[in-house]
Amino acid sequence: MVLRLVFVRHGLSSFNKKGIVQGRSNDSYLTKEGYEQAESAGKVLNGINFDAIYSSPLIRASETANTIEKCFKKNYEIHLDENLLEVNLEKWSGFTIDEIKNKYPDDYLNWKNDPENLILKNKDNNNYQPIKDLYIQAKRFTDYLFLNYKSEEETNILIIAHNAILRCIILSLIKRPRNGFRKIKLDNASISIINIQKHKELINSQIECINQTSHLGKNIPSKIGKSRIIMVRHGETDWNKEGRFQGQIDIPLNENGKIQAKQASEYLKEISFNKAYSSSMVRPFETAKIILDNDLKINKIDNLKEISHGLWEGKLEKEIKAKWPKLLDDWHHTPENVIMPEGESIREVAKRSISAWESICAAQEDNDITLLVAHDAVNKTLICHMLGLEFSNIWMIKQGNGGITVIDIFNDPKKDNVISSLNITNHLGSILDPTAKGAL
Repeated sequence: MVLRLVFVRHGLSSFNKKGIVQGRSNDSYLTKEGYEQAESAGKVLNGINFDAIYSSPLIRASETANTIEKCFKKNYEIHLDENLLEVNLEKWSGFTIDEIKNKYPDDYLNWKNDPENLILKNKDNNNYQPIKDLYIQAKRFTDYLFLNYKSEEETNILIIAHNAILRCIILSLIKRPRNGFRKIKLDNASISIINIQKHKELINSQIECINQTSHLGKNIPSKIGKSRIIMVRHGETDWNKEGRFQGQIDIPLNENGKIQAKQASEYLKEISFNKAYSSSMVRPFETAKIILDNDLKINKIDNLKEISHGLWEGKLEKEIKAKWPKLLDDWHHTPENVIMPEGESIREVAKRSISAWESICAAQEDNDITLLVAHDAVNKTLICHMLGLEFSNIWMIKQGNGGITVIDIFNDPKKDNVISSLNITNHLGSILDPTAKGAL
C-alpha cells in the first residue's frame, strides 16, 4: 500500500470572518475570499492525479471541495463522508470566543490548555469529550482508507474538511502524540500532505508538509507566539544527490544546493531576521549565509552537527547493505536500536540537539525572528521533541533540502510551542517535496 493523503482545510467561512465558533453548525458558509482561497488551492493541486476526493458534508467544506474540483482537468466524484465532520461543540456553536469565555470560563480554559481532556455537556445534559470523540471518528476514516486503497502503486487521495478533524487525522497517523492537538496549526485553505506505506503488518506514515499557504499569497502563516524560529535544512550536496551517507564529513553545497538556499532566501525576503544559528558544519552555515544575504552574525553550534554515521560515512546504501544488512534494516525501521559502527545513536543526537534547541529558545526575546539552519536528523529529532514524539519516530518527519519549518514560541510555560508550518518546499518548484531522497 502506497498512499499520499493531501489535506485541505476549507476556505474562510462567514463564521471564521466574524470570530464565531462553528463546530458542526451548517449555518456557516464560504465567503467570497473563501471561494478565492479554494480556487487558489485547486490551481496548485491541479498537477496531481488524484484517485479520489473526500469531503465533509458541511457546506463550507463541500463548497471548498466543489471549487477545487472545478480547477482540475478531469471530472471527479466528491464523496461526502460524515467521518470528516468538524468537532461537535454543541452549545458553543454560534457564539463568539468572548461569549464562550464569559458563559463557560472554566471549560474555555480547558479547551485552550488541555483540549484532549475537555468534558462538555451535550443537549441531553450528558457528559462527552469532543476531541477524544473526534479521534475515534478520525480512526474510522483512516481505517476505511486503508481497507479500500491497497494498491502497491502510488494512490493520491484529496481530503477537504475542517481544522479540528484534520488535526486529529494527521496526529492519529503519527501515533497521536500526547497533547499534540495544540502543537500544529492549519490555516483556511492550507495544504498538508502525509505519505503512507505498509511495511509487513505496520502502517508507516511520514508528514511531508503541514500548513503550506504560499498559494494564498502568504509564504508563511501569521505569527501567533511571542517570537518565531524559522528552521531550514541545508541545501543539497553531491552526496545527498548520490545517496551517500555523509553524516559529519564536511561536504559543501553543490550548485543545486546553492540555488535551493537562494530560493529559500527569496521566499523569506520579507522576513527581518534579528538572530541566526547554524550547525558548525559547512553545508548549513553556507546555506544560512545565502539565506540572510547580510552581515547578521550566525552563531555556530556544535550540538547541531549531523548524526555521525561512523564507518557508513561516504558509502552508498547498497554498500552498507552488503556489509551490515541487519543493522541497515534496523536503521530504517527501529532507529532507536541502532548505534552506527564507530558512530552515534539517534538517542545521542536527540540529547545534544534538544540541549541546543532549549538554549536557543531560552535566548528568545519578544518579537525575535530567528533563523536556524541544521541537518536532516537534527531537525527531525527537534520536530519530534516539539510534537511530543519519541526520537525513535524520526522517519515520520520529512525534511527536504532547503525545506522551511516555522515554529512559534510562547513565553507562557503553560503553552507549548506551535509548529505553524512544516517542510515548506513551494519555493523549490512544487507543492510536493522535489528534493533528493538520499541518505542523511
